[in-house]
Amino acid sequence: MVNKSKTKLSRTFPTTLGMIFIFLLCLLVQCTGTRPDGLGLRQGKLIPCPSSPNCVGSFENEKDETHYFPSYLYKKPMKDLLTDLKQIVASRPRTAIIKEEPNYLYIENTSFLMRYVDDLEFYADDAKKTLHFRSASRLGKSDLGVNRKRVTEILEKLKEME
Repeated sequence: MVNKSKTKLSRTFPTTLGMIFIFLLCLLVQCTGTRPDGLGLRQGKLIPCPSSPNCVGSFENEKDETHYFPSYLYKKPMKDLLTDLKQIVASRPRTAIIKEEPNYLYIENTSFLMRYVDDLEFYADDAKKTLHFRSASRLGKSDLGVNRKRVTEILEKLKEME
């Protein structure tokens, strides 16, 4: 007589080990993607979001509910605004400022578990006292609202500091 519970275990154990191995491999490989070319200002604007729903930006069409997020109007001097913005970014975990110009910041934010990297840009248009931004995931289609949430949190902290 064959012990059915041992037979079932012997069939599922390798599959479970395989799934654990794949998960650990993903953690080791770090799903960072490649740093995109073409970020920064182009004719006074940040580049548009791709068609995938894992990006939000203030230069998107206002009717595009997936990608559009209103820009932030500020009152303080631009230098003070960017100082506050850098302070907020520095307080966030797994976040690094990659490029800094007098009116522009490029930031990379890495997710905790899977190590996905999102690209976040801020552009201060001092003539209009408007802070524009773009936040996009490098990989995948959906970000489960992470980019929108991140921008919301940062802008709320800026507003508190105004």
